[in-house]
Amino acid sequence: MFLILNTLYNSISFKTCTVADVETIQQLAEKIWRKHYVEIISMQQIDYMLDKMYDVESLQHQMKNGCEFILELVDEMAVGFISISKKNETELFIHKLYVDTSKHRKGLGKAMLDEALRKNKWAKEERLTVNRQNFKAINFYFKNGFVIESVANFDIGNGFVMNDFVMLKVL
Repeated sequence: MFLILNTLYNSISFKTCTVADVETIQQLAEKIWRKHYVEIISMQQIDYMLDKMYDVESLQHQMKNGCEFILELVDEMAVGFISISKKNETELFIHKLYVDTSKHRKGLGKAMLDEALRKNKWAKEERLTVNRQNFKAINFYFKNGFVIESVANFDIGNGFVMNDFVMLKVL
């Protein structure tokens, strides 16, 4: 676990997740997605994506196949998480980065990006996908040095499509 001090909080720390943390990840995802994404995608798509990406088997599969999940703790309470993986010798891919919506604009997302790079000093670039209608997240990534690399659409099943930007940050 890595601990930093922040003037807004007594402490911010990070914990590399194990299978024992799956329930915490699920609870955070439920809370964040149902609050943040209702203005971006339908409730049916939210339900589908939560079921598809955050059920126990899916999270365990992701963890066993190269995705590292890191919980962000503020004053020992989980407030967000990031999921990352090494795509090749230079690219760190960010699969997920979520912070409790009540904690937005307090430096916690940036702290998670910094933690991912601290643990992966070899990375020369970071890449991610973000919904093209998720303006808050897109602006957050712009502010943190990412640029739009391309536009991509992903069929995720059940009649749903993710309409994303692929964003890149060269380090």
